[in-house]
Amino acid sequence: MKIQQLNMYQVHLPYAHGVYRLSGGRTYTGFDASFVELVTDTGVSGWGESTPFGASYIEAHGPGVRAAMPELAAAVLGQDPRRIERINDAMDVRMTGQRAAKAAIDVALWDLLGQLLSVPVCDLLGGRTEHPIGLISSIGAGTPDEMAERVAEYRARGFKGHSIKVGASEAEGGPALDAERIRASLSARKPGEWFLVDANGGLSVEHALRLEQLVGPELDYVLEAPCATWRETQSLRQRLQRPLLLDELAQSDADLMMAAAIDLCDGVGIKITKQGGLSASRRQRDIARAAGWVMSVQDTVGSDIAFAAILHMAQTVPAHLLRCALDTRAMVTLKTAEFSPVVNADGTLHAPDQPGLGVTPDLDVLGQPVARFEL
Repeated sequence: MKIQQLNMYQVHLPYAHGVYRLSGGRTYTGFDASFVELVTDTGVSGWGESTPFGASYIEAHGPGVRAAMPELAAAVLGQDPRRIERINDAMDVRMTGQRAAKAAIDVALWDLLGQLLSVPVCDLLGGRTEHPIGLISSIGAGTPDEMAERVAEYRARGFKGHSIKVGASEAEGGPALDAERIRASLSARKPGEWFLVDANGGLSVEHALRLEQLVGPELDYVLEAPCATWRETQSLRQRLQRPLLLDELAQSDADLMMAAAIDLCDGVGIKITKQGGLSASRRQRDIARAAGWVMSVQDTVGSDIAFAAILHMAQTVPAHLLRCALDTRAMVTLKTAEFSPVVNADGTLHAPDQPGLGVTPDLDVLGQPVARFEL
């Protein structure tokens, strides 16, 4: 069996709430999504998605994902799709870095393998757990009232976690505004909810410490990705009273191992494309587990195929370490595939039992391939 063809699709995903705001003045109204279809010589296909925020988030953006495909296709075509780790090795030999591009191929390989074996991807990644998966919202930075309203909307939809974006500039109100955003967002907190306060690497140590002082110790939340560098994060870690999670700084196996070695954090946000795909996420899940860290399973953003990969990975994390999974579908207005997880009465989910990811891409939405590579 061989991979006969790699097809690349491009779709613009509009943001579901107008303008999505992150620290540092970064704003997004939509996202440039790339989809990979791997076709075997037996006619079976597997699908993957890579949707970076944009060029100002991490070293990944939509045009870069697609620009990498000629090199990566040369490493993939003709390979036995069941040899996923060997194909990842071949991609790494062919091209350094470019995790977001490799991730789309890697996810498609797992989808393909699951279909070939008639097994859901979560069972291939170590076996499904039986616990329900709670979803986490992603609340872009806005006024305190706007953010509280958005939290309430997601709470009404059954979401169990909320990621609150902060990082106001001094001109906007600085730590004082961020403190008000946090208080407003947590004001109607319900039992069992989990809150992340996420700066996406946009705070100085000084800003983070002022914020900590202003909020005080009474509010229960976890601070995620406060600073852009390892040195700043380590300096803050020594003085911070709340739990600290890594995200943008933790992209590779080596990053997680270093963070564990220097006791830099209490948990990690595993984002499928940021980490380099399901293969890398599986390894990093196990590193985090060995370190005793809690995890959220997410992606930068994405649509139905990205969410399917998130949910299958989340379904393999032990219940006591998993906090939430990000429903990327809630961030965008466009549906790109049919995906039907098991929905429980309280809004939690279970990964489906269908082979592979359990997705059926909508080719009317995806359109014609923007690139095609064949043996």
